[in-house]
Amino acid sequence: MLRYFAAGCTALMLGAGVVAAQDEPFGTQADADYAQQLWEAMKASNLAGENAIRTIPYEGTEPHGMLLETFFADAEIEGHIGALVIKRNYGPEGVTPEEVQADPDKHLAAVTIMYRREEGYDADNGNWFWVKYLPDGSLDKNPAGMQLAGRVAKGADAGCIACHAGAPGEDYLFTTD
Repeated sequence: MLRYFAAGCTALMLGAGVVAAQDEPFGTQADADYAQQLWEAMKASNLAGENAIRTIPYEGTEPHGMLLETFFADAEIEGHIGALVIKRNYGPEGVTPEEVQADPDKHLAAVTIMYRREEGYDADNGNWFWVKYLPDGSLDKNPAGMQLAGRVAKGADAGCIACHAGAPGEDYLFTTD
């Protein structure tokens, strides 16, 4: 039986495989393929897609959105079970929780993910795999056209890793403190 919570644990299951090394920090085809496995697992558990579970959105800030929903789960991808943080990002500025609840698909701007991969994936940054999906589950891209999946903006002064490295508790999570 599968369980999911807005703040709790869930197991999402997908096949077995081996992690491939990569030269690029993010946006590779391997990153896109892995992100697709995450999206499919989330859809199967009603954490993404048309039948996604909804909660009452709370006030957010850029870059994530004016209103947010956050879910915590465990997911198994390619034989590895890791922590999964799902953040639904709603807008535009001025949208109310009632408007989002009445028509969440109209206001969903993006779904951002942190998934803790196996030891050694990116030890310098907590082994987190980062993804930014568009509402339909396709990958968003940065202005240079790179898909936002993998070690997003590793080594940059701004972006996923740079921002979350400043979270209290050294776990890259702002929601746990």
